[in-house]
Amino acid sequence: MNEPLTDWRAAAEEAARIGAGQLESWRARFSVREKARADLVTEADHASQRAIRAFIRDRFPDHEFLGEEDSAASDGRAIDPATPTWIVDPLDGTANYVHDVPAYCVSVGLIAGGRPVAGAIYDPRLDEMFSAATSLGATLNGKPIAVSGVSELRSALLSTGFPPDPKCQERNLHWWREFAYRAQALRRTGSTALNLAYVAAGRFDGYWAFDNFAWDITAGIVLVQEAGGVVTRTDGSPIDPFKPDIVAANEAIHGHMMECLRGR
Repeated sequence: MNEPLTDWRAAAEEAARIGAGQLESWRARFSVREKARADLVTEADHASQRAIRAFIRDRFPDHEFLGEEDSAASDGRAIDPATPTWIVDPLDGTANYVHDVPAYCVSVGLIAGGRPVAGAIYDPRLDEMFSAATSLGATLNGKPIAVSGVSELRSALLSTGFPPDPKCQERNLHWWREFAYRAQALRRTGSTALNLAYVAAGRFDGYWAFDNFAWDITAGIVLVQEAGGVVTRTDGSPIDPFKPDIVAANEAIHGHMMECLRGR
């Protein structure tokens, strides 16, 4: 099984670089429209996704593809366990990209057998390639990475994300306050995929959110797990990329975060 996993991981890396090449070529010359309030999409998103899709279909013609910018994209779409499916965010951190804030990326993940098995998250501004595959570990620019060894919440740097719609932000504003009292510090980068990559690399000690989509987290799930971390839903049940909530952290911090979320 390692041979296809190695191939899939390499393909995820190449696809992420291809998509990022499109983003960088469009940077500073795109126009913007709104899919919904504060949820920006640009020509760059679509150019990145088209390039990634073309690469994947050429490389793996029997695989399925689901990208954020697909008109039929849905977090409830069924994935056939018998058919490997690539789950792609061609530009995660669009608001940052639009404002030329260097905190955005391309996320390319693969679900096979009903679970995430390979993925890559590429930050073109820092030239950082985070990638992983089941049983092959997690790497940053080819070097092994691991989650942090921080064991106390009061010493932890945590991150989170908020949905674009202000009406959906109230729940997380509550938990932002709760974790602000307990953790050393909190961060909101504007990129879910980078948040998860940073947990895998030990930069952040934990991440929580309630409103993600599969393309936000599929690659990041593999990264955190292969870096030695724990990834679940916010109620502690097994992670499901097609459910919106997630907690990802090293084992100790994950336990402390779950105690907080459960009101203990």
